[in-house]
Amino acid sequence: MTPSRAPVPAPPRVGYACIALAVPGAALSACSLASAAAHPGRPVEVALANLDAVEAMVAYNARVGIRLYRLSSDLVPLATHPSRPVDLAAALAGPLAPALSRIGAALRESSQRVSMHPGQYTVLNTPSPDVLERSVDELRYHAALLDALGAGCEARLVLHVGGGYGDRTAAKERFVRSVRMLPENVRCRLSVENDDRIFTPADALEVATALSIPAVYDNLHAAQNPGGEGGDDALWTARFAATWKPGDGPQKVHYSQQAPDRRGGSHSDSILAVPFLAHLAALRTALGDAALPDLMLEVKDKNVSAVKAALLVDQALRPDARSAVHRLEAEWARAKYRVLARSEREYDAIRQLLKDKTPADPFALAAAYYAHVEAALARPEDPGAEVNAAEHVRGYFKKTATPADRRRFDALLVNYRAGRATAAQVRALLSRLADREGERYLLESYYFLG
Repeated sequence: MTPSRAPVPAPPRVGYACIALAVPGAALSACSLASAAAHPGRPVEVALANLDAVEAMVAYNARVGIRLYRLSSDLVPLATHPSRPVDLAAALAGPLAPALSRIGAALRESSQRVSMHPGQYTVLNTPSPDVLERSVDELRYHAALLDALGAGCEARLVLHVGGGYGDRTAAKERFVRSVRMLPENVRCRLSVENDDRIFTPADALEVATALSIPAVYDNLHAAQNPGGEGGDDALWTARFAATWKPGDGPQKVHYSQQAPDRRGGSHSDSILAVPFLAHLAALRTALGDAALPDLMLEVKDKNVSAVKAALLVDQALRPDARSAVHRLEAEWARAKYRVLARSEREYDAIRQLLKDKTPADPFALAAAYYAHVEAALARPEDPGAEVNAAEHVRGYFKKTATPADRRRFDALLVNYRAGRATAAQVRALLSRLADREGERYLLESYYFLG
C-alpha cells in the first residue's frame, strides 16, 4: 500500500497597496471640497469611477496570481469630511452598491484578501477628543466599505499606535481604551503595527495582547526602531504570529526593502529577488511552510514587484513548470522593451532562457529570469539601447502615425542623441501615441515606467 502524501500547503498571499501600474483603467481620482460644493453629485461620480478602477485591478490581480490587495482609503472622496458632502450610508446602499457587489464577488471567486490602512491622521491614542472623534469616524467609514464588499474580519484594518505625547505608557493605555469603545465591525478587523519612530515591535505586541487583536510586523519599521529587545525578522514574525486567531485570517506582515542612498526607512523602488528569497527562507525555517504569513509589499513599483514576489513564492513552495513558464512569458511581454532599453545582452539572455518550455526546476527558471531583469535595470542609461527600444516601440504605429507624429518622433530622437532631450520625453511621446491608438499591448508594458 502506497503511503499517502501530506498535502502541500497553499503558498501565502503576496500583494501591493492601492494602485496598479501599467494596468489600463486602474487610475484613481479625487474630488475637492470646492468641486463637491459646485456639483453635489460629483463625489459619488468620482467614487463610481474609483470602483471601476478597483474592479480593473481586482481582475488584473486574478490574472497574474496576486491574492492580497490593499484598498485605497480614498475610494469615496470626502466621505468623512465634517461638512458631510456625501451621505455615505445612502451611497453604499444605493448608487455604489452594484459595483461593490461585483467587486466583492470577484474577490471571493479569486480568493483575494483585502485590507485597508487608514492614514496618519487616524490616531486613536490622541489626547484630543475632537481628533479621536474624527479618527473613529474614519474607521467607521473603512469598516462600512469592507462590509459593503461582503468582506469578513479577515479583511484587516491596520493602524499604528499613534503618537508618544511625552509618555509612551499613557499613550498605549489610551489606545487600548479607545479600541475597546469601537463598534464591533471595526474592532473585529483592527490590527496594530509597529512603527519606525515611536512604538517598537515589543510595544505593538504588548498592545495587541492587551486587546486580543492581531499585530502586524513591519520589517523596515523594525530596522529603524527595533527597541532594545533584540531578535531578527523571522523571530519577530513568529512572535507576532501568536496574536493571530482563526477568525482573523492568516497572519499578515508588511515587507519592504531599504532604498539605497535615501533616508532610513524609505521604501525601495523595487523588491530585489535575492534578499526577498533570503527573508522567505528564514520565515520557512522559523514558522514552517504551513504557517507562512501573507506578505503585503510596500514598494514604489507596486504590482510589478508583487507579481515577481508572488511568482517566486509560489514556485518555491509548489513548483509547477507549466505555471512558471506561462506566468514568466506573460511578464516578459510586459517587461521586454523596458529591458531592451537598458541592455540588449540581458534581453537576448532572457529570450534564450524562456525557450525552455519544460524546465526541470521551475523555481530556478523564475529566479534566473528575475536576475537578468534586475541586472538590466541596474545598468546606467545607454542612449544606444534607449533608441533601439524606442524604434521597436515606434513600430507599433507604422500604419497609424501621422506625418506630424513621425517628424516629432524623429526630431526628438535627434535631440536625445545630442543630449537636448531625455529618455523620459521619448517615452512620454510614445506613451501618448499608445494611449491615442488604444494599443493595449503597449499600455500594459512596463516600458513607460522608465
